[in-house]
Amino acid sequence: MERVPILKIGDILLVSIQVDMSDQTAVALQEDLAERIVATGCHGVIIDITALDIVDSFVGRMLSTIASISQVLDAETVVVGMRPAVAITLVELGLSLSGIRTALNVERGMELIAAGRGHDEDDWFDDGPTTEPTASP
Repeated sequence: MERVPILKIGDILLVSIQVDMSDQTAVALQEDLAERIVATGCHGVIIDITALDIVDSFVGRMLSTIASISQVLDAETVVVGMRPAVAITLVELGLSLSGIRTALNVERGMELIAAGRGHDEDDWFDDGPTTEPTASP
C-alpha cells in the first residue's frame, strides 16, 4: 500500500496527493494526518491535488472527511491545485466540498490559512516570538 507524504512547513501540514487513492490509501491518509495534527499542533492543512486528473465521488468524500477530521482537531483545511476538469466533475457529481476552502496554489492556500488565523504569512516560518530591542534612555 502506498502512503501519501505529509510535510510540516511552519505551522501547516502539506499533503501532496501524487497517487491514485484506493480505499486503503485514503484510510491510511486520514489516520496519518490526524496523528500528525495532534503530534505537531499545526493549525492548517493544505491538500495539493494538482496531480489528480480525475476525481470521483470517493475522492470527494475523502477530502470532505479529512477536512472534518482536521476541523475537529483545530486545523483548517485548504485544497489547492484543482484543475478545471476536476472542479467541473465535482459540481456535476453534486459534491460541494462544504467546509473546505480552495485556492489555486500552495502559496495562496498558505495565505488563506494565515488570514483565517489572523497571522501574516511570514508568521508560519517564525521559530517563536520576537522582541524589538528598546532604546535605553
